[in-house]
Amino acid sequence: MSAHARRVADPPGLPPAVSLHEAVRQVRERTSGPRVPGYVQDALAVDFACASDEQVFGPQRTARADLPDPTEWAARMAHAVVEVMTGLRPAPQVVRWTTPEVYAVVARRGALVARRAASGRASRTRHPVVVRRVRVCEPADGVAEAAVVLQHGPRVRAVALRLVGQDGKWRVSALQVG
Repeated sequence: MSAHARRVADPPGLPPAVSLHEAVRQVRERTSGPRVPGYVQDALAVDFACASDEQVFGPQRTARADLPDPTEWAARMAHAVVEVMTGLRPAPQVVRWTTPEVYAVVARRGALVARRAASGRASRTRHPVVVRRVRVCEPADGVAEAAVVLQHGPRVRAVALRLVGQDGKWRVSALQVG
């Protein structure tokens, strides 16, 4: 086996590479007839400051026209969130419909209820959650704010939700349960 380097010919169809200065000199020296300058290889014009990875690959905002009815969706999400917070539903079932901050609060509350139930300090009676009323307003495109009244056994609860359109679906970005 030989240790010598071998020069490989340029790919066919491309003119030989020349520097930018050489190409400019050749164009200036043209005096008669059309002459094609050699191939000029220069830096690519790439702007690395245009957007962060989070802006390009993170959740993308969705316009209201591309989203389902927020009234029905707010009722379902309020119902599911209260079920998680009362121990009737596992928290991972709402993770894809909530922002990480909202999910952390809901999951922590559900875990607390589960610990209380395991220690015997919680009531063993399981009441269904029933949606009584939903009111929605849309202050901006792709944003809906909802007030939902739920009944959980003898107790009536008010839930306030802020929904934002992300990746073609509604997500809960703020939550207040009373």
